Amino acid sequence: MRIVIVGGGVLGTMHAWWAIERGHQVVHLEREAEARGASVRNFGLVWVSGRLDGPDVETALRARELWEGIGAAVPGVGFRPAGSLTICRTEAEVEVAEGALREASAGVRGLRLLSRADARALNPALGGEFLAALHCERDAAVESRVALPALRAHMARSGRYTWLPGREVRDVATGSVRDDHGDTHEADQVVLATGAWLGGLVRELAPSLPIRKVRLQMAQTAPLDQPLTTAVADGDSFRYYPFFRSEGLTEPQAPIAAEHKMQLLMVQRLDGGLTIGDTHEYEHPFGFDVVEPPYDHLTEVASAILGRPLPRIVRRWAGVYAQCLDPKAVLHRSQPLPGVWLVTGPGGRGMTGSPAMAEQTAEEAGW
Repeated sequence: MRIVIVGGGVLGTMHAWWAIERGHQVVHLEREAEARGASVRNFGLVWVSGRLDGPDVETALRARELWEGIGAAVPGVGFRPAGSLTICRTEAEVEVAEGALREASAGVRGLRLLSRADARALNPALGGEFLAALHCERDAAVESRVALPALRAHMARSGRYTWLPGREVRDVATGSVRDDHGDTHEADQVVLATGAWLGGLVRELAPSLPIRKVRLQMAQTAPLDQPLTTAVADGDSFRYYPFFRSEGLTEPQAPIAAEHKMQLLMVQRLDGGLTIGDTHEYEHPFGFDVVEPPYDHLTEVASAILGRPLPRIVRRWAGVYAQCLDPKAVLHRSQPLPGVWLVTGPGGRGMTGSPAMAEQTAEEAGW
């Protein structure tokens, strides 16, 4: 088949990956010179630990397996099976972690509760004071800003992959896609994976999507002078991720964290810098600027966990992703036209789940 993919983010790229893997021809269109949305503004985490039981965690676990294979085939994606530690600094947070261990899926997630000493043995950079840490062996990371070019270069070597950046799609019909250069690309199947870009053509094809947008703030520091051997989360992550039963966290969040719906996530980049975040903003219209108090809070919490000052922040940014309104929905997948697939709304799980999400599309589409 000849398959046209619209959208150069991780979800679109993984659909191209599966089409190439199954022997098809792919034309891949992206309106920017390079993907600039949520796919390159995230942590690069493959995050199994907090996903909801059922299709959510099943998708994450399958994607984790696929990422490991992709990382072996394409080392440039920077796959690292590092796991994660969620730091418990209060007795209530320890109780939530202990409750997670009693869930039936704790074993397949690779969960165990570590003492502070054992957590520090696993991740010596954690020099701060805390009571315990929930270890998730199945969590991992990829290098989000370099993964997509590495995947495209690998696919190009097949001779069946054509990357066309700087092309905004003007019209989609069964069997063809027309871009703003006036070129028409014939297709047996079309996949629209345009991320949080839900206006224009997408609105014309699907005017009432069950999707909302979410904006977040993140940052990257200068290199830490020692390895951060796992990803790190704080106890506020228990409030955010749906797997954890956080009703026991009766103590309110810090005011800034509550106002901006925050958790701390922290992962080390290949250059040694730390990506930290994040906030959650749901009300439209979003602000166009980033605000400083959340960064002050993230710096304070991260420094307390590390037991030392956080390296200086060298980059700050905001990102927007599309999220299904149904909290149990992993992805919105529909056919607005015969042979045309619209895939969107993975929420904060796009980098985590995209290999498995695209595999599911390939199965449904008969690739």
